[in-house]
Amino acid sequence: MAGSTAGATRLLHRQHVGACLALARRILDDREKAEDVVQEAFLDAWRHADRFDPQRSSMRNWLLMLTHRKAVDRVRHDALRATVSLGPTEEICDPARGPEQLALAALLAEPVQRAMASLPAVQREALVLAYWGGLTQREIAATTKCPIGTVKTRMRNGMLTLARLLHELAQEAAADRGPLVGARSGS
Repeated sequence: MAGSTAGATRLLHRQHVGACLALARRILDDREKAEDVVQEAFLDAWRHADRFDPQRSSMRNWLLMLTHRKAVDRVRHDALRATVSLGPTEEICDPARGPEQLALAALLAEPVQRAMASLPAVQREALVLAYWGGLTQREIAATTKCPIGTVKTRMRNGMLTLARLLHELAQEAAADRGPLVGARSGS
């Protein structure tokens, strides 16, 4: 029995690893991280094989969904680590980004994070999968098991809400700053 299980596992891996690796590389844009994510996804599939339901999806789609979730988790983890690790005492050695760009990115990141956090979970999920996960609307629909129309509506409503929230935050920040330094008065 153990020999047939190992053979089936090898066959399953051989048939689907290419598609899973392509998906992970597209999301992560890093071969080593993509390989790690695919390995984690296949390990998860092995550990939780009882969760696979052939009535709900094909084996390939299930493995792609596991890979996608692991890749998005990795993107979120890396982004959080980068945000947390950029403290005032650390040097940033990216020659492509000067101090002005880094300051602007830091100023913009906080309001965007606050606005994203205030979105309904389903809208936030759709936007994260699209813009940070690199998925198309069809892929998001397959991953979340929602109709494509629902995904489109969630993304549209999320973007509209996000734009409104960012506009409100910008107005609040402008009101807090008061008049511009050096602005002419009465001219």
